[in-house]
Amino acid sequence: MKTFFEKINGDKIIWTIVLILAVFSFLPIYSASSNFGNGFILSNLIKHVAIVFIGIVIMYGTHLIPYKYFKGLSMICLPLVILLLFFTSIQGNLIDGANASRWIKLPIIGLSFQPSSIATVVLMVYISRYLSVNYNKKNSFTKTIIPLWIPIILVVFLILPSNFSTAAMIFFMIVTLIFIGGYPFKYLFGIGFSGLILFSIFFFTIKSYPDLIPNRIDTWVSRIENFMSSENNENNYQILRAKSAIASGMVFGVGAGKSTMKNILPQSTSDFIYAIITEEYGTIGAFSILFLYLLLFFRIIIVSYKADSIFGQLLVLGVGLPIIFQAFINMGVAVQLFPVTGQPLPLISSGGTSIWMTFLALGIVLSVSSNKKNNEVNSNSPINILSETA
Repeated sequence: MKTFFEKINGDKIIWTIVLILAVFSFLPIYSASSNFGNGFILSNLIKHVAIVFIGIVIMYGTHLIPYKYFKGLSMICLPLVILLLFFTSIQGNLIDGANASRWIKLPIIGLSFQPSSIATVVLMVYISRYLSVNYNKKNSFTKTIIPLWIPIILVVFLILPSNFSTAAMIFFMIVTLIFIGGYPFKYLFGIGFSGLILFSIFFFTIKSYPDLIPNRIDTWVSRIENFMSSENNENNYQILRAKSAIASGMVFGVGAGKSTMKNILPQSTSDFIYAIITEEYGTIGAFSILFLYLLLFFRIIIVSYKADSIFGQLLVLGVGLPIIFQAFINMGVAVQLFPVTGQPLPLISSGGTSIWMTFLALGIVLSVSSNKKNNEVNSNSPINILSETA
């Protein structure tokens, strides 16, 4: 292990946290895979191990790229991502029984992936570039509409019909990054109000003409109504089973692989894997996972603070904070703090594109941290956005 860390660059604590979470994921994935039937347990684990291994390779390769090159790459990739989202959104068929406007299937190899996962990383890098270039400049709202807000609106509203939770999370993280990046505060309320109006128009239009475009509005409404309802009816089946799993775990858990709820809890390998972890490893295991994400959050802040440029600081926050935010949402859903969202637990839940994009984002964070000037706070850096925001 010591030899391994000597051959890699970047923040060693982030490397450690990521590897611990990734390797630990093999246990709950193997256990919860019984939900697919005994014949698929081993094959599902092998698939997950392969995806994680590819993800680690992606992270390693990305962290070797000087982070300044991501500026230009974001400008090239963003138009391509928008086109990919548009193509995906107009699909009207199903893939494995799910709305195909969330996935796109590659020909020949037959691999399905979610363009929204790619769009999140690319858009955050693009916004970080724009904010760093225009930092401390007097920009009016009208000057930022085309280069900043039009790409944001296109990405968010192309994702929205099929994946409300991801669109909402992206928009929230964008506003957070823009606020940290020094965008005039006086415009943010207007932007939030405008976003609410646009969403309302979209919502009522789709409710009036449900066949206009593929959408999942009825699913959103149902999930929110179930969350607000105090009745323990069949519509709250997922939450009831998740709460039962958590209650069964108590302090020390029932033991690895001994979960009973994994056989009846839908999405036990993805959306509700935290409930299975809590059942098998107890409150101690649940809080250990939470602690690791909090530690990762702390290290992301440290890497951002030590970055030697405004772009580096914003880049780390832009691609790093959504990972932590998504983890908190997933864990919050399991304990009924939030409605069911469909957000996986980063680095642990099964998946494909979402896992790879998480590793890609962490590779970008490590690329910034691997800069030799980041070994200690760079006193020559003229501005630190975290200090100014605080």
